[in-house]
Amino acid sequence: MKLDYSVDEPLNREPPVDELISSFYTEKGAYDRNHGPIPHLDADSHIVHVDGAVDHKLALSIAQLKYDFKQHDVVCCLQCAGNRRHTMRTLLKEVDGIDWGDGAVMNCKWSGPMLKDILKKAGPKIPGGQKGHVAFASFQTECQDDTWYGGSIELERALRDDADVLLALEMNGEPLPVNNGFPVRVIVPGIAGARSVKWLDRITVQSEESKNFYQTHDYKVLPPDAVDKESASKYWGVTPAIQEMPVNSVIAVPQSGETTKLSPQGTTEIRGYALPSGDGGPVAKVEVSVDDGKTWADAEIVDGLEGRSRWAWVLWKATVKLEKGGGIRIFSRATDVAGQTQCAQPQWNLRGVCYNGYGESRDISVA
Repeated sequence: MKLDYSVDEPLNREPPVDELISSFYTEKGAYDRNHGPIPHLDADSHIVHVDGAVDHKLALSIAQLKYDFKQHDVVCCLQCAGNRRHTMRTLLKEVDGIDWGDGAVMNCKWSGPMLKDILKKAGPKIPGGQKGHVAFASFQTECQDDTWYGGSIELERALRDDADVLLALEMNGEPLPVNNGFPVRVIVPGIAGARSVKWLDRITVQSEESKNFYQTHDYKVLPPDAVDKESASKYWGVTPAIQEMPVNSVIAVPQSGETTKLSPQGTTEIRGYALPSGDGGPVAKVEVSVDDGKTWADAEIVDGLEGRSRWAWVLWKATVKLEKGGGIRIFSRATDVAGQTQCAQPQWNLRGVCYNGYGESRDISVA
């Protein structure tokens, strides 16, 4: 099997955020997040096994996933839990993790069978009174901190008609790119991207969460007194794994440190993206402030209204009046239909995950 990159040097990259918002669908230059090599798999021979607490174990080929189950399209964002980590690191204090900027997110149309349809065929049978989980696993390559990659979600979410959990065979109308999990990956809308396992091998219904390192010892919002690996050790087993992501927004234009020119009317255009919270979408409004949050003005949502997918991002713009000079700061904040509003600044955590302080561009010069 051909492998790209390695355990020691996996592919992790993000696009410039101003390029990222150039289109509603992320069709090129999407972020890559990996904990090991990228495998090139053969779709004709690949099998997804369904086992665990089920009446009927399944072994499904890619052809069966495509032709034996109804196919669905789901438009949703996929976001790394560490998106905007650089902002937490620079505005609050040092964190442990890849220095992601604002571009570790993509918005795509994913196509394939619903996970609930596959599970219903298998027949989950968790004993009464127990909370079931659905664990996803890829055994194709070793990872930096485990011999395989895995994650899990609650069984209740996997079976919900309105949760839209998908086994994606296509991305934006084309077969999944190798980097994005070809030939099949999980897509769990509204949930941290770490649970949307790529190169999917196995789906297991069980009474506990995945035991994989990346479910049990990473991607958690640790309490603030976990300040290093030693002090964090006692919290990994008692801190919940991240599932739903918080409401968020980012200013993509102008970016911090840039110079923007005023129009003859003394205005300039601000642009960015906004994301709903887990189940709270779609985004209802985006606001901007040019006076350190004293007053706010509504931005215009320019893309993402059509279809109003509850899982998708929106692209927005605002025209604001500014005075010429330097050291200017601009904020953005988003609110979704569930009423979740972006906070000014979240609590610091060691892994720098789930940062959703105001979108911010600092040290802007206006000419």
